[in-house]
Amino acid sequence: MQFPESWLREFCNPSLTTQELADTLTMAGLEVEELQPVAPPFTGIVVGEIKEAVQHPDADRLRICQVDVGQGALLNIVCGAPNARVGIKIPCATVGAELPPGEDGKPFKIKVGKLRGVESQGMLCSAKELKIADDNGGLLELPADAPLGQNIREYLNLDDTLMTLKLTPNLAHCLSVYGIAREVSALTGAPLKAPTFPSVAATNQDTLAVKISAPDLCGRFSGRVVRGVNTQAQTPAWMVNHLARCGQRSVSPLVDISNYVMFELGRPSHIFDLDKIQGGLDVRWGKSGEQLKLLNGNTVTVDEKVGVIADAHQVESLAGIMGGDATAVNDDTQNIYIEAAFWWPSAIAGRSRRFNFSTDAGHRFERGVDPELTVEHIERITQLVIDICGTPNTTVGPIDDQRVNMPVAKPVTLRVARAEKVIGMPLTQQRVADALRGLGLPVTEGEGVVTVQPPSFRFDLQIEEDLIEEVARMVGYNNLPTTPPLAPITASVCKEAQRSPHALRHHLADLGYQETINYSFVDERWEHELAGNANPIKLLNPIASQMSVMRSTLLGSLLSVVKFNVDRKASRVRVFEIGRVFHKDASVQNTDTTVQGFDQPMHVAGIAFGSAAPLQWGTKEQAADFFDVKADVEALLAPAVPQFEAAEHPAMHPGRCAKVLVNGQAVGHVGELHPRWRQSWELTQAPVMFELSLDAVLHRDVPKSTGVAKFPNVERDIAVIVKESVTHAQLMAAVHAAKTQGLLRNAVLFDVYRPKSESAAMAMDEKSLAVRLTLNSDEATLNEAQIEGVVQAVLAELAAQVSARLRA
Repeated sequence: MQFPESWLREFCNPSLTTQELADTLTMAGLEVEELQPVAPPFTGIVVGEIKEAVQHPDADRLRICQVDVGQGALLNIVCGAPNARVGIKIPCATVGAELPPGEDGKPFKIKVGKLRGVESQGMLCSAKELKIADDNGGLLELPADAPLGQNIREYLNLDDTLMTLKLTPNLAHCLSVYGIAREVSALTGAPLKAPTFPSVAATNQDTLAVKISAPDLCGRFSGRVVRGVNTQAQTPAWMVNHLARCGQRSVSPLVDISNYVMFELGRPSHIFDLDKIQGGLDVRWGKSGEQLKLLNGNTVTVDEKVGVIADAHQVESLAGIMGGDATAVNDDTQNIYIEAAFWWPSAIAGRSRRFNFSTDAGHRFERGVDPELTVEHIERITQLVIDICGTPNTTVGPIDDQRVNMPVAKPVTLRVARAEKVIGMPLTQQRVADALRGLGLPVTEGEGVVTVQPPSFRFDLQIEEDLIEEVARMVGYNNLPTTPPLAPITASVCKEAQRSPHALRHHLADLGYQETINYSFVDERWEHELAGNANPIKLLNPIASQMSVMRSTLLGSLLSVVKFNVDRKASRVRVFEIGRVFHKDASVQNTDTTVQGFDQPMHVAGIAFGSAAPLQWGTKEQAADFFDVKADVEALLAPAVPQFEAAEHPAMHPGRCAKVLVNGQAVGHVGELHPRWRQSWELTQAPVMFELSLDAVLHRDVPKSTGVAKFPNVERDIAVIVKESVTHAQLMAAVHAAKTQGLLRNAVLFDVYRPKSESAAMAMDEKSLAVRLTLNSDEATLNEAQIEGVVQAVLAELAAQVSARLRA
């Protein structure tokens, strides 16, 4: 929020410098983000009046002006401004004056000079030349009552400072100059000048029928009819300046009055053209399909979740956000309806973002605006309307005030001992109570406790910690002692069977992969194609159209990284990601770490594209294939020995995809990208990918030590013929199932042979698998009888389980 320091000091003027005031606010939680002077340094510029203006004899665009600056003699000044005319008062830079520095950083000094042969004894200035506005429409015209000869810095209060506050959402009561002044008074003890709201006597009995159909939207609605206003009146310069220094341009008198009161008191309001309202007003929730043209020119379509103000024929306003164009005041407006309401914050929050804009009114109402002062603020607005736009025919109606659903604040109790513990410094009950009373909070004291009844303007005071924060703010964060923590610090020890994600990242980096971090929001098309998810979790307010759903797989994000790099001539890409995925699951309940109806497990995934190894002279370049990535998966899961079963996955090649199982439980998939998606992603070759449950990868069985074999190993090779459909896993399961009395220590498949033609030994649907058996005994060297017994037991089991026969 931006505002001028001088306006703040009108309500509360502590004996602090500008910097001290900014520091005090910052250390009380109201961060002063920027201090900026209203105008740059300049001297010698005073209020002048043009007494005569004649055409320059040698220049069509120049005029010779006689200017009175209160020195007795008139100054002869040549001026090229289009609005230089007799009778206006303007800033006049006299001889010796210094104008604001130019682009070179040096001030411009005024001297006596000649323009086309005519002597000029000064310079008449525009707002842009003084660098107090960007408008370059001509000379800055001052009010007719501006005193001649007065220093322009003093007259326009240019020795002022613009303060910009960065407020947290809980400080809604500071979204006004008076609200900030209330904080300054509490912090410094300086007296607070509370505004008064004298009642404007009703001079007519006109009212407008208002119906509140949605008490959960609007808790209070106040309004007043004012007739016979002059909307073509000019907004006073003081109000224009106040608005400009709050970052708000002047629009028209009625709009300016509404904006002024909003910045002054924090109350957004709206002024309707009474003659454009058909029938009465109905405050209700919108209806699906209703449309409204807003004051900003946009036409929006509302639904049942957006509050509106409607008349008998159409929607006239977005409740608490922005008025409609149909009932906007203009130069022809004569009769108005002033509205001030209390809108429930939950009914306003997020509504303007549905239409991709935000307003000052919505910003305040969604945080909470005092519901108790609607009538008083209408009185303030009415008085300003009469003062600025009033005519002899102006009449004012009575205020219609409807209170249908007002908020009821519950008392909040603060334990002084608890405050001491949280803040970390000794506090007396008196100091705590005084700090809270200084903020204007009603306080009652008990034995060791302080109870506060939150006032209507403090929506943020709900629990004990809120009051502790207020005490800390009043004490001043810079006054809190530096106290080392007293709690014992115990290092968390990981289980030996559990490794950390950090170690997993190092392992993947050792395998040649690089980590990426991607958004959890992805393109809906990725979910349909790569995850087979026809009903993904959709975002209500996506940050981009191509990031509209939550991902249920990491593969889409990794593929986009591969595509990005390949498009930039990268020939080899190996990337991985550890991240969360999201699934709908009705069995999940609400806890501290879960959300009802949604499962959010962690996954690890990787993609290898291009050659299996970096380019080198020692080996031939070969593209990474299924078995390269399968080996990486085995390395990740080691010492567990995973099994791989042929499977199908929406993202993977139907014949080059496997399900990964550990101890019989499926933990993920590994495979080559489906040819369809390879084509749609325009990749020159198919990347190979994997995705695993992170929990399965992080679990590691504790290694068990075994003694070194005292006797030599014995190796025997066998070759068996089996059907083509027999898998490696089935073969190994049969080998290890053989009854070998613990003599079989290892078995490795080392050769696969398929016949090129039918023969007596092998059919075309058969293959030969060669297995090397490693045997050993802890008791003695194996003899031939023991070795042969193991071999025969293995062959018998192979024959029984996979119908294998020994190859001749």
